[in-house]
Amino acid sequence: MILFTGIFAIVAYLLGSIPSAVWVGKSFYQTDVREHGSKNAGATNTFRILGKKAGIIVLLIDILKGAAAVFLPLTQAARFNAEELIILQLVAGASVFLGHVFPLFAQFRGGKGVATSLGIIIAIHPPAAGMCAALFLFVFIISHYVSLGAMCAACLFPIAVIFIFGSTSLYLNLFSILIAATVIVTHKKNILRLWKGEENKMNLFKR
Repeated sequence: MILFTGIFAIVAYLLGSIPSAVWVGKSFYQTDVREHGSKNAGATNTFRILGKKAGIIVLLIDILKGAAAVFLPLTQAARFNAEELIILQLVAGASVFLGHVFPLFAQFRGGKGVATSLGIIIAIHPPAAGMCAALFLFVFIISHYVSLGAMCAACLFPIAVIFIFGSTSLYLNLFSILIAATVIVTHKKNILRLWKGEENKMNLFKR
């Protein structure tokens, strides 16, 4: 169990360290998104700096790497009981998130982990993930603030897991709270800009 925990943690971290925004920007646009806009290596800044095509590619890659990391332990599911398997998945989820925020392959300057978090929760708890995605879209379309939608969705995740779907897994419940808190912390600058009315808006339907 300990050996596999370490292996999955390392592989998930390396997977999370794939800096899709940086690589797509440098490879196809000769632009490092970390030097422009919010200076964040994530899908939102990619949308703003490089456009919808690049933004969608980065978004999908970041979601997929989050989901892939959590699915990794399932390849060895026969070796573990249900509780051990969920622990391994949560460790992988935390590791891929850490890799995205502090990527080994991009001088540890990554994104805020919203898209990767979505991939993680899709793999861990699809119904809760669906609710979070719906709330994100609703808040974003109404307010045009990506950050506000992301934070609302993050806060909904533990509420959905614990109270709406009634999870009895202590590990999953704690993880849901932790991931929500982490998303809020990574958005502390956005919270300040929202408070001051200085946060950038994004129109989903703008050409």
